[in-house]
Amino acid sequence: MRIPYFDYAASTPTDPRIVTAMVAQLGPQGDFANPSSTLHAPGRAAAARVEAARAQVASLLRADPREIVFTSGATEADNLAILGLAERHPGGHFVTSAIEHDAVLAPCAHLEARGWRVTRIAPGPSGRIDPDAIDAALRPDTFLVSLMHANNETGVINDIGAVGALCRARGIAFHVDAAQSAGLLDLDVGALPVDLLALSAHKFCGPKGVGALFVRRRGDVEPAPQLHGGGQERGRRAGTLATHQIAGFGQACELAARERDADAPRIARLRDRLQSGVSAAHDIQINGDGAPRLPGHLHLSVRGVPGEILLGALAAELAVSGGSACHSARFTPSHVLTAMGLPPELAQASVRFSLGRFTTEAEVDQAIEVFLRVVRRLRG
Repeated sequence: MRIPYFDYAASTPTDPRIVTAMVAQLGPQGDFANPSSTLHAPGRAAAARVEAARAQVASLLRADPREIVFTSGATEADNLAILGLAERHPGGHFVTSAIEHDAVLAPCAHLEARGWRVTRIAPGPSGRIDPDAIDAALRPDTFLVSLMHANNETGVINDIGAVGALCRARGIAFHVDAAQSAGLLDLDVGALPVDLLALSAHKFCGPKGVGALFVRRRGDVEPAPQLHGGGQERGRRAGTLATHQIAGFGQACELAARERDADAPRIARLRDRLQSGVSAAHDIQINGDGAPRLPGHLHLSVRGVPGEILLGALAAELAVSGGSACHSARFTPSHVLTAMGLPPELAQASVRFSLGRFTTEAEVDQAIEVFLRVVRRLRG
């Protein structure tokens, strides 16, 4: 039997409606041809399918379809934005935060080792990045600010509107990792002063292996391509496009736009029910409490229990994590929680529950029962 799934922040189940849309593109009767082979009808049909999906992704963000670059996911999109823009500004300075996903932190470290200068902003105790701290870090040679919209561990939401306004006033490009927020929060790049934005389909019930980078149509924020080959995606990202994955991505965006206003409040109610239930264990710290959070995130630390044993005991009955899926096998303190000021023993004894479209009330109640029982046993 499958155990209740509370790891939506790591990956979501693909919506059955999206699976149907993807399967329709495969096989001899589908749009299986290479979308670049536009000399013949099957290639043109595949290209039309890709462009229809591009319009769906653009619609979710209220962007121009020409501003959408398909990638293999948010990690590649983040790398394209940061490395590609840095290539246009050799040896320059850029600003990011200390709580970013490794998809941002790793390319930043890569550039720093090669002569670029990086400033990493620490969060406040709630896990939120203060726009004033970013403002204070900007310099005459700053060419980029990279900040996640919502943290993948705590779910805390940053004020990207305020940060973007600071960047826009100084002519600095602003990149946002929206892997956790896209599909859950309203993102209007027509109103938000964001120049580059990364998203990934599998974070909101689409397929793995496909994502996108929004690139605002301004000549000074055009990242240099990092993959070279056939010149696909207007020369920004080479490689044969996976029509079936892109079709699924487009469908995921359309469903998210249509159902988000009903889904998000329902998920938030379930999260609040879970938070209230597990708090009966006492000596529980809700990380990010008091700051705006994504509707499905509940990240907590448990006093008085060894972290590695806590996660192992819970994972036997619930699909939960300690934080980023990239670090799930490492029992070391989270860099996010450490940056927030948590001591190592509390940072290690932390659990992330993340809920989503298919989470039920019965699963939440089961999670409460398991959590209280496990914590009581470990403390005893």
